[in-house]
Amino acid sequence: MGVSEQYLVVVSILDGRKFPKRPKHNIVVETRFDGEFLATDPSEHAETPEFSTELAWELSKKALHQHRLQRTPIKLQCYAVDSASGTRENIGYVMLDLRTAAFQEESPAKVPVQSKWYPLLNTKYARLKPELRIGISLEYEGQTKEESFKAKPAPRRKGQAAELDEELDPKSVLPVLNDMEGYYQIGPDHRCTDMFVLSVTVGFAANLAQLVPSTMSLPARESGFFFYFSLFGNDVTNEAFHDLLNPNFPAERASVRVRSSPEAIQLYFASQPGIQIHLCCGDKSLGSADISLTGLLKKETIPLLDSQPVALEGAFRLVPPTRTQQQLPPIPVDLAPIVGMSVSLRREEVSLRIPSVPGPSTPEKQPTEEKVQPEKLTTPSKEPGEKPSKPKHSPPEKLERPREADSSPDSMGGYTPVEERESTTDELSSLTQEEKREKKGKAQAGKTKGEAKPGPSHDAMGEASRAKPKEEESAASSSLSQAILAIDAATHHFCFSIDMRSIKDVDTPTAANVFLRYTYPFFGSSAPIITHPPVEVRRHTEVLLPHSFCAFDFATPPQQLKETFLRIPLLIEVWHRDRMTQDVLLGIGRLSLAKILNADKARVASKAEGQPEGWRQICSERVFAESTDGRQQRVCELHIVLGLEDYGPINTREVIISTEPSQSTTVEQKPKPEEPAEPEKDARETLEYKAAMELEMWKEAQEEMYEKQLKAKEVQHMKALAEEWKRRDKERELLVRKKVDEYGRLEEQLRLAITDVEKREKQLAANEAEVMRLKNDLQRDYERKLSELKDASHRMKEDCLHQVEIERSKVNDLEEQKQRIQEQLTAVEKKLEEKERDFQVYREQINTKPEVRLQSEINLLTLEKVELERKLDSVTKSKIHYKQQWGRALKELARLKQKEQAEARARLKRQQQELEHMRLRYLAAEEKEVVKSEKKELEDIKGELSKFQQELQQQKQGSPAGTTNGEGQHAKGGETDLDSSVDDHVARLIEERDTLLRTGVYTHHDRIITELDKQIREAITRRGK
Repeated sequence: MGVSEQYLVVVSILDGRKFPKRPKHNIVVETRFDGEFLATDPSEHAETPEFSTELAWELSKKALHQHRLQRTPIKLQCYAVDSASGTRENIGYVMLDLRTAAFQEESPAKVPVQSKWYPLLNTKYARLKPELRIGISLEYEGQTKEESFKAKPAPRRKGQAAELDEELDPKSVLPVLNDMEGYYQIGPDHRCTDMFVLSVTVGFAANLAQLVPSTMSLPARESGFFFYFSLFGNDVTNEAFHDLLNPNFPAERASVRVRSSPEAIQLYFASQPGIQIHLCCGDKSLGSADISLTGLLKKETIPLLDSQPVALEGAFRLVPPTRTQQQLPPIPVDLAPIVGMSVSLRREEVSLRIPSVPGPSTPEKQPTEEKVQPEKLTTPSKEPGEKPSKPKHSPPEKLERPREADSSPDSMGGYTPVEERESTTDELSSLTQEEKREKKGKAQAGKTKGEAKPGPSHDAMGEASRAKPKEEESAASSSLSQAILAIDAATHHFCFSIDMRSIKDVDTPTAANVFLRYTYPFFGSSAPIITHPPVEVRRHTEVLLPHSFCAFDFATPPQQLKETFLRIPLLIEVWHRDRMTQDVLLGIGRLSLAKILNADKARVASKAEGQPEGWRQICSERVFAESTDGRQQRVCELHIVLGLEDYGPINTREVIISTEPSQSTTVEQKPKPEEPAEPEKDARETLEYKAAMELEMWKEAQEEMYEKQLKAKEVQHMKALAEEWKRRDKERELLVRKKVDEYGRLEEQLRLAITDVEKREKQLAANEAEVMRLKNDLQRDYERKLSELKDASHRMKEDCLHQVEIERSKVNDLEEQKQRIQEQLTAVEKKLEEKERDFQVYREQINTKPEVRLQSEINLLTLEKVELERKLDSVTKSKIHYKQQWGRALKELARLKQKEQAEARARLKRQQQELEHMRLRYLAAEEKEVVKSEKKELEDIKGELSKFQQELQQQKQGSPAGTTNGEGQHAKGGETDLDSSVDDHVARLIEERDTLLRTGVYTHHDRIITELDKQIREAITRRGK
């Protein structure tokens, strides 16, 4: 048997303040701690409610230490209870920290606990900010006996629950949190052998705008709406949404592990009110729905839990609060606000196979994950004279979408997304005219000024690199009379190829005829590249794109190539072509060309003889095209293969600019020392002039790009404003529609009320006429009935006289019958007395039997046994109490004894030291007295001797006879005086020795006692002599 210390955790709820006054409502504070549920008495819902209640939990020292280590909070839940209907409304809660509890010592007069004002959290009275004055303390309860060893009952087997249904107590079926293993336990320990998972899913909602009255303003766009419910005391909320007209939020499931038995869970569901879900905006509840869990688990569905989960799902109607419901008009059933929920219960080892809660809108998109593996592609090299052939396609694969810094909507490389169908159609229809005007302008600029742009010069280099040797010779013969443009020595010859392989996953409701369009002026051509013909693409299919390969030859420094690829992405437009309507832009894909710079390099043969080998880099990318409506919705996926061939730096070359740009070519200048050619130079052909022209053209291009970016931003801002205007217009339309409906209903009610009043007036006039008619009829009936009553009373009087005579004769007959019955009764009473006497005799005979006596004795002994057991329990308790008191008394006595012994030893030590000092002083004083006494005795003896000598001399002078007699007498008198003085000295010494011995400080072996014995012996020896 062991003893453990017990403590009381006491929470004192005193009063409150800043509460609103609500008639016919009470306030109740409830809390659950250490598996025990306590509540205060109902208090009036006033501004300052008075509770004056203490809630106490008894804990062992170990349990209290465990709760403090785990920082277990104490949650006080505050409810407003309607005294008429009994409905409860959660108005907030308070969290207490157990570590702040002050320990209260035991004292005859209990000291008041220090209290503090705590504000209500998540309160519905947020404007008033109510508070509760609460104090928390610890009290020492005492020691209780607990068994050190006790055999635990074996866990029950499955199937025994049906035999013990009547043993379950609803008060014990409460959820208790087990922090160590992470589950809730419902029911006693010996019954909880199975693990379950309880899941609550909020799937969808509809018609939520009906919960908001027309007088209430909708919240700001930044705030949102969300659903809230409580599961085993845990607050659960879903993801917030902002649109009440079309609520769109992902389905969320809240699950909790439960250890219990099916019967205990069924009893718990039957005793609990269920789950209450609220639609909240901030800290305000717009409506709530109650989901009863009684039908989730029934007796006939308990066997199904072993193989499959049980679920309770459906659309539950949301009911607004009472104050809001008074402002709302009646709502039809088909427009009622609902929330779709699913509550499922399953065993932990059974997988959840319940379908998700269906919603009224489109089904949810389940995200899928795929592993990405890059694909290596090889493209055969192309000869200059051959047409570019399309390489073989590889299987499609999914790659990550490039995320470059310049891929934001604001940095689209000067591209302005098309917003309307009309502008798209105009752009496509005028494409050919724009190209013609551009070529014509370039030709005129080449004829009049002879200037060269960086883009066209690169294009000319590409065309020159593809020219045949004969054309080179003819161009070289005429180069002496043409303008020559020098090229930077760091310029390389590049060939960039783009192959639009395939397109898949087009997000359109029907099949689309798709073609791609892109342009990249850096490659030397601003003309768009378009795949043709359009291909038909359906959902979840991948289609190859015909005529999608294009290669660009150009010359540029590698550093400029790298900077351009990093700065400007390739924009790929996805178009849909329909014969009946205009072309529609489906989306735009953004591809960063800088990724090819990191691809693996491979050797490639040069295009011209005598030139070194070049390098080839190939990469495969998958690009997602996004819609241009601002929602960034994926439209399709494109598979693109990029190739870059670097043929090294260009040797000493010059670009000959002729009157026609298409005839410009590149020749290699060979040194001719014998005939130095110095062609005449025009002012327009100087490097300074060309640099200025290039700068002006660059400025114009930048201005155009800046204007396009401004237009793109303007379109985006206008689009955002249009969306905001549409949203607010929808809100206004909703409010106007509600007002119109409300006014229509009121008008209809008023029309019905007027019709009803007219009907009532007509009915009132008819009723008045009817009343007058009935009054006349009643008067006539009254007169007729009065005459009839007079006649009837006369006849009844005569009948009564005759009846009295008949009754008198019956009375006489009854008296005779009574006399006979009394005689029979007397005889029966006599027989009854005889039977009672016989029964008394029989009962006495029965009582004299030993079995009856033994039974009575057993009853008496049973009562005595119960009384003795009760006395034994009380005696045992008192014995334990007295034993504890006796143990405490022994401990206290031992402590006092030890203390007294220590004090006695200290006191004895002090006395010994004092006696030692006194002994030394006494010895010194005694020696002085002895010396003085001896000196005095010696002086007395000397005086006596001198007197004796004088007497002797006097006697010698007298007669001899007188002298002899005188000497004998004097000697005898001297001896007598000497003996008396010696006796006194011996008696004094003996008295001093006995006095010292009686003190207990000295013994016979001490020096002073031996010295006194020595003096006594010497004095006695002297006296004997």
